[in-house]
Amino acid sequence: MPADLAVIGLGHLGLPLAQAAVAAGVSTIGYRTGPEAGSLTAAELRRMLSGGFRPTTNAAELGRVRTAVICAPAPRGAGGGVDLGQVETAAHALAERLRPHTTVILESPVPPGTTEQFLRPLLEKGSGLRAGRDFHLAYSPSRVDPGNRDFGSANTPKVIGGLTPACTESAAAFYGRLTDKVVRARGPREAETVQVLETNYRQVNIALVNEMAVLCHDLGVDLWDVIRCAETKPFGFQAFRPGPGVGGHAVPQDLAGPTGRTLRMVELAQQVNNRMPQYVIQRAATLLNEHGKSARGARVLLLGVTYKPDLADLQASPAREIALRLMELGASVSYHDPHVPAWSVLDRPIPRADSLYEAAADADLTILLQQHRTYDLQGLSVKAQLLLDTRGATPTGAAHRL
Repeated sequence: MPADLAVIGLGHLGLPLAQAAVAAGVSTIGYRTGPEAGSLTAAELRRMLSGGFRPTTNAAELGRVRTAVICAPAPRGAGGGVDLGQVETAAHALAERLRPHTTVILESPVPPGTTEQFLRPLLEKGSGLRAGRDFHLAYSPSRVDPGNRDFGSANTPKVIGGLTPACTESAAAFYGRLTDKVVRARGPREAETVQVLETNYRQVNIALVNEMAVLCHDLGVDLWDVIRCAETKPFGFQAFRPGPGVGGHAVPQDLAGPTGRTLRMVELAQQVNNRMPQYVIQRAATLLNEHGKSARGARVLLLGVTYKPDLADLQASPAREIALRLMELGASVSYHDPHVPAWSVLDRPIPRADSLYEAAADADLTILLQQHRTYDLQGLSVKAQLLLDTRGATPTGAAHRL
C-alpha cells in the first residue's frame, strides 16, 4: 500500500521523524541506508509499528510516496570533513524511483551548499526530472534532542529552505502536519547554515565553560556555584555545564561550506573539548596520588558511559577515551550503566559491575561520567572510597567535582 512519507535513513535522525509522523497520523515507511542505530526504546518502536509504520528494504516503495525525507548519517570523515557517502547512497536509491510532484527534503547535517550542489545533481541525473520544476527540493535542519522531556517534534519550530518558493511551501505543508510552527528560510543554503550555527553554538559554549572549569579548579573557585549565580541574569546569558567531553551525533563544522574558510573559534573550541578526557585522567591520577595510591593497579569504576543521561546511545561518548587512557596507565577499569548491558573499548570487553554500591565501595576511585536518573548520588557519595564528579551532579561537598 502506498505511503504518504518515506523516511530514508533510520538512525538517530530518521527514527524520531518517523515516530512524529506516525503520531500525527501520516502513513510512513522507513528505508534503511546503512548500519544505523537509533535512540528509540523497544516500547516506542512497538507503538510505531502498531500505528502503521513499515520498515522496508524494498527501494521500489520509495517511488510511491508524496514526500521523501533523507535522514542518512553524515559523520566526520577520515580527513576531518563531512562524509556524505550515506547521503549519496540514499539519493541514488530515491532518484531511480523519483516521480513528478514528489517533495524531497534533506535533514542530514551537511555543509552549506550540499542540497543544491551535491544532492540536486544526483536526483536530477538519476531521475531525468528537474528540481524546482518537476519535483520539490528543500532542506530542513534536524533539531532532534533525544531524551528531552520538554521539547519534542510538536513544539520545536521547524526551519525550511526550499530551492524555489513553491518548494519551500510544499515542505512547509508537510512539516505543518508534525509541528506547531514552521519557519521559512530564504533558501537551502540559509537553512543548512542554521544547522551549522546551532551545532557550533553548542560546541563553543561548552568549550568556554570547560575552560572555566579548569581555571576555577586552579583558583580554588566553585564553578558550579558560579554558574548557579550567573544563570540568574535574565538577559545575555545561557547556562552551559562542563563535562568530560562532548559526545553525540552532531559534527562541529569548522569549514563553512565550499569556501574552505576556517571558523577559528569553532576550531579552537574543538581543541578545548577534545582535551577534556585527558583532563579528567589528570584529575583522577592526582586524586589517587593524594590518597596514597597510584593509577597503575588502581581499581577505577566508571559510572554512566553514554553521551546523554537516560539514553543507551554511546555515539562519541568521552567514556571510551577515558577508559582507554586509564587502561594505558595500568588501571583496572570497570563500568556501570543501567542502559548499557555490555561495553567494549578497542574490542576489549570492559567488566560490568552488577552491584553498584558494592562496586563503588570496592573501587579505589569512582568517576561519574553521566548522571542517569536512576543513580542515588547521595548514597554513592557515601559508599565510594573516592568519587570524582565530572557533571556537578552530587551534593556540595559530597565528592570531588570537575
